[in-house]
Amino acid sequence: MADEQALEKPHPKMNKPQHIGKGPGRVLGTCITIFLLLIGVTALTLWLVYRPHKPQFKVVGAAIYELNTSTPPLISTTMQFTVLTRNPNKRLSIYYDKLSTFVSYRNEPITPQVMLPPLYHRKHSTIAVSPVVGGTPVPLSLDVANGLVTDETYGVVGLRLVFFGRLRWKAGAIKTKHYGVYVKCDVLVGLKKGFVGQVPLLGSPGCKVDI
Repeated sequence: MADEQALEKPHPKMNKPQHIGKGPGRVLGTCITIFLLLIGVTALTLWLVYRPHKPQFKVVGAAIYELNTSTPPLISTTMQFTVLTRNPNKRLSIYYDKLSTFVSYRNEPITPQVMLPPLYHRKHSTIAVSPVVGGTPVPLSLDVANGLVTDETYGVVGLRLVFFGRLRWKAGAIKTKHYGVYVKCDVLVGLKKGFVGQVPLLGSPGCKVDI
């Protein structure tokens, strides 16, 4: 009888409720989650306030100092373009750490690439750049060279001025990472064979800017 009562008597530790405490790993995970949420909210707020807009480019002047297609398959030319570039951002400056340019005709380069000096663009401002490109002969397919000669005869030549490089936006002491920039400016110029100097722009819509 005593043995049965001993078996039926519950052990004092069997029904004691177990408390699961928060270990250091769970606390650390909660802190990391909160920290990441705060970073995300801060980044979203900054993006909404300082949302960067692409710069704008427009060709406003052109000059042809040399255009020689008499030694195919090479073409030798020297050109200068005046380009207005606008930073539409009211709170962000733009740093062009690397910027190069060249001219193409019917999707073929007719000048070598020219690297421009670093450019700093203050917020909500417009600046002018006037790169001189060319001076070194470059190869050109015969069909494209013949097309250029024909266009000269008619007095209207379509050219494409290209800029490409890397830029960063800056707000106060904060700079973004580098972004690639590619700008295409299609222009129509009035050009007669043998003419040298400033040429009229017959068409110059805004340039297409890809970031």
